[in-house]
Amino acid sequence: MFDVIIAGCGPTGAMLAAELRLHDVRVLVVEKEPEPVSSYVRVVSLHIRSIELMAMRGLLDRLLAHGRQRPVGGVFAGIPKPAPEDLDSAYDYLLGIPQPVIDRLLEEHAVDLGAQVRRGCAVAGVEQDDEGVTVELADGERLRSRYLVGCDGARSTVRKLLGVGFPGEPSRNDTLMGELEAAASPEEIAAKVAEVRSRAFSFAPFGEGVYRVVIPAAGVSEDRTEPPTIEDFAQQLHALVGTDFGVHSPHWLSRFGDATRLVEQYRVGRVLLAGDAAHIHPPAGGQGLNLGVQDAVNLGWKLAAQIQGWAPETLLDTYHAERHPVAAGVLANTRAQVALSGADPSSQAVRQLVTELMDVDEVNRRLIEKITATGIRYDFGAESELVGRRLVDVELGEGRVFDRLRAGRGLVLDRTGLLGVGGWSDRVDLVADSGAGIEVSAVLVRPDGYVAWVGEGQGELDEQLSRWFGVAR
Repeated sequence: MFDVIIAGCGPTGAMLAAELRLHDVRVLVVEKEPEPVSSYVRVVSLHIRSIELMAMRGLLDRLLAHGRQRPVGGVFAGIPKPAPEDLDSAYDYLLGIPQPVIDRLLEEHAVDLGAQVRRGCAVAGVEQDDEGVTVELADGERLRSRYLVGCDGARSTVRKLLGVGFPGEPSRNDTLMGELEAAASPEEIAAKVAEVRSRAFSFAPFGEGVYRVVIPAAGVSEDRTEPPTIEDFAQQLHALVGTDFGVHSPHWLSRFGDATRLVEQYRVGRVLLAGDAAHIHPPAGGQGLNLGVQDAVNLGWKLAAQIQGWAPETLLDTYHAERHPVAAGVLANTRAQVALSGADPSSQAVRQLVTELMDVDEVNRRLIEKITATGIRYDFGAESELVGRRLVDVELGEGRVFDRLRAGRGLVLDRTGLLGVGGWSDRVDLVADSGAGIEVSAVLVRPDGYVAWVGEGQGELDEQLSRWFGVAR
């Protein structure tokens, strides 16, 4: 019997498996695809908060070796504004990285920590009772675990078997996106693109003779499961621009819609949902993968605590309470970005207004914080502005604070030298450092990097340790 079965070995599932293994949870990941997908090399962007999480777990150097750093500006609706100065992060950049690479690196990380991954295993049935979950695979094999987490994407089988509502709007407009090479000269391409006044179209240089192409899919096959072809792109370019620029040698091609949905519940008994299984939205701002990875880091330590028996009674329920509003915010901002990208006069008028407003530093900063997830503040019922927010990677007398969070444990960072963690030392580390780069006396940091308490009294600290880390031993 496993402690947790995870359906889906994409970035969300692999990251969750790794987070659970930090706490010695017995994890099996089942993935319906027999081999990792390598037929495309779509480049995705890790945003600031996801980069911070990778740094927290010691993964960032591996990713940097395969990625390309670029400025954060221009992430909201593609409005070309530079990022404000001082984004309050040691990692204030975007990291472009091929999707298959991040999939592989996160899976390797999970396996290195002891997770089991079984490919070619599709979930076909789910039954849960008071003691656990029975998962039936497509070949008839039945597996048993204490919990099941569906990380199996937008068409999640686990979500459908669970019967939980997935309200929202269906896709109304499909778009083709890809990275292709072109025979036409850069000057010819730039001149033609300048003539086309449509926010739904883009033919932008991506470096080394490659262009990132975005174009409406109207007129292409209505079967969304059928992968697009280079001929589809050429057809659409001819229809909209009058030329296909001699596109050839596609690096990757994809098709996406603007469906926007959010699951009603992230948890039903012993079954939970994460990533695209819980929320889907247009790719505006490139937030999808980031949102899923952040779901995994929020859930991992809480589910591990439940399995190990020290979780406070309501801890696992805070997963839905915290992440559902975050996803709702992402859906809202992607809807807004889509509205700002319309070609009609009203959409263009609003876009021009927002473009002007973004010249105000605080407006620009707020919008970037929405996309990069650095503006999240969970409601922990505390007055301190820092509580509920992420702790940035501050310097310590030796090293940085993220170095102390690699094991996925809680952390008390104490500048007074007077505090202790007592009976919570098996779950929470103590760093007494008078030179720590925080402006308060002490903080309690959860394993996901969010501040749970600010203060200086041992009694107050013990109360919050009990709230988040259970009974002292």
